[in-house]
Amino acid sequence: MTWSRALKDAARSGLTIERTKLTPLIAVRGTAGVALVIGLCLWRGNPALAVSSAFGAFSSGIVTFQRSMRPRPVLALAVAGALAVSTFLGYLAAAHVAAFVLLLAGWTLLAGMAWAIGPVSGLAGTQTVAIMLVTVTLPTSVLGALEHAALIFFGGLVQATLIVVFPVRPWGTQRDALADALAAEADYARRLRHDPVAPFDPAPLMDARLAATVTARQARRRPVQLHGPRGLAERVRPVLASLADPVVGAPLEGPERDRARDLLAAAATVLDAVAHAVRHARPVRLPPEAMATLEVPATGPMLHGPARRSAYRLISLLADAVELTDEPVRATRPTTEAERGQGGREQGSHLLRPSVPRLVPVALRSLHREARWSSHIFRHALRVAAVAAVGYLLGTALPFGHGYWAPLASVMVMRPDFAQTYSRGVARFCGTLVGVAVAGTVMALVHPGAYVSAALAVVCVWLMYLLMRTGFSVTSACVAAYVVFLLGIAGAGWEQTVQERVVLTLVGGLLAMLSYALFPAWETPRLRDRLADWLEANGRYALAVWEACARPAARRPRQVREALLDARAARVAWEKSEDRAEKEPVRHRGLSPGAAKAAGAALATMGRVTMILEAHLPATDAEPSAGAAAFAAELRPSLERATKAVRERGPLNWSALRTVWEWWDAETGSEGVAPRTAGLLLDALDELAEALSGDPEAREEGARGTIPRPQ
Repeated sequence: MTWSRALKDAARSGLTIERTKLTPLIAVRGTAGVALVIGLCLWRGNPALAVSSAFGAFSSGIVTFQRSMRPRPVLALAVAGALAVSTFLGYLAAAHVAAFVLLLAGWTLLAGMAWAIGPVSGLAGTQTVAIMLVTVTLPTSVLGALEHAALIFFGGLVQATLIVVFPVRPWGTQRDALADALAAEADYARRLRHDPVAPFDPAPLMDARLAATVTARQARRRPVQLHGPRGLAERVRPVLASLADPVVGAPLEGPERDRARDLLAAAATVLDAVAHAVRHARPVRLPPEAMATLEVPATGPMLHGPARRSAYRLISLLADAVELTDEPVRATRPTTEAERGQGGREQGSHLLRPSVPRLVPVALRSLHREARWSSHIFRHALRVAAVAAVGYLLGTALPFGHGYWAPLASVMVMRPDFAQTYSRGVARFCGTLVGVAVAGTVMALVHPGAYVSAALAVVCVWLMYLLMRTGFSVTSACVAAYVVFLLGIAGAGWEQTVQERVVLTLVGGLLAMLSYALFPAWETPRLRDRLADWLEANGRYALAVWEACARPAARRPRQVREALLDARAARVAWEKSEDRAEKEPVRHRGLSPGAAKAAGAALATMGRVTMILEAHLPATDAEPSAGAAAFAAELRPSLERATKAVRERGPLNWSALRTVWEWWDAETGSEGVAPRTAGLLLDALDELAEALSGDPEAREEGARGTIPRPQ
């Protein structure tokens, strides 16, 4: 993609306004926290302190709106604590430019590395940098620093208290995640009626699993509707795929296919009804037509063989889902000490979230894993630290007040990838123009006093909370107007405020964009490594399933489950990497966009085929399979060679594995699910080899014997 097209797409993405579900009650609750802090400071007669202390409640409120399965009060308190620390340190160093620049660079570096822990942690780190930049214009006495830090933490404490005292839709995030997973299964069932090999996005199931990770205290209070349906949704997906697949399920045409389509349609209806019941905490309401379809017919089209087993299993799972969802809401049984000690392991249908002390080493390992030159997180941290320092020095040198707005704009728009940084930069500048224009016009016409300015600032906060998910340009406009009215509380002239805000926001946005152009962290050169990671994870999943098929008595369900989760995580990492690469203005190296899509489709098929076999694993008392054992024995070295070849851009060769399968197929006469799925797996691996060997640039570089390694 060229730079001109990349910038055009980034600008269009940044200015896009999405239609999304609004949450006015939650927005009112968050706004009330900001209003309380501002009102208390004004009541004490200190407008300047009201301006500065409002940022604690404001920033804590922003983080609690992020998509996180952590309890909202905990998020508010954690962010408030980090804001208080950054505020205190900023106060102490603000009087000395050199000391403050060093502190700012080091703190921003750590905040940038927080993206390695997760997006919510990264956003919280960004907020702490913003608060530190705001404090440079405030008094620098130690007592003043302690007082201001305490007020910042008090703002977060107010937000946390309001969340506890006035809960809005308890367990709403968890309900939505589980309902989305069930609705995704329903959509998958409908698509399978017309496309027997339709793809499935595992992201909703991953979100539902994350939502099911709770503390021991939450596990005792969680509604029953949030227990069983997630595990059932996990088991329904392979059954749906095996029923619809024309090789191991119902034939592609004929009465059996009609019966399979009817079952898929009824399953979709039931899953949608269960999803609606979970989302709204209501009993399940099923149409009689769907129930009649799920009954075993006495006459008419009947299924046979593996398709019949899949149909019976599907009917049983759907009945369990309805029964579990229809249970009255009650507290769950207490969690035992043994279960608590297992940390994040699955207990029935939920996971126990590790305590905060146990999360510390996990976070440190994440930071250590990303502390390398090739990591896009580490390069982002270096980039944002340098921009914050340069932006602060530049803002101080410019003939404006509030010079910290330049680095503040840079830090708020910078993200670890190119597309988000540029789109947010455009959205930030355009939103700021609109916000300061509207707020400046109001200030010029009305000339509000301190209390009226505070009321207008609170209204802007409510609009920002309400419209937060519609687009960054909208929230930027609300924040810009909020800052104008907030500074109006302290008597700042609106003419100077508007001019400074626009110019310094433009400077900060340009610095952010220029930094990524000069010190990029492109995702395109990493596509082959991401693809190899996915192939390796898929291979572990396939090996676990085929070894379970070869030796049923030695089957370890936990090993299969963990391999499946690793394969899902690798697929999501690949899809995110591919999406970022598509938006980058760089020339691909060894893996063109077309080859990347074809290779991704082949690996998705590989995962689907393995999942189908998992749905038909033999019972533990079944006889061992010599063919499956031979296939698994050859699959391991073949996958190891293939993973290495993908990384080094070599050819993929599955001839040894195909020889074993041909022997197995001849021995069984194409009977049984295992040899047929092995053939489907080989077809997917051949498609992967064809996709990678068909890349024109890869062939050209291979012919030259040299492969450039871009930075």
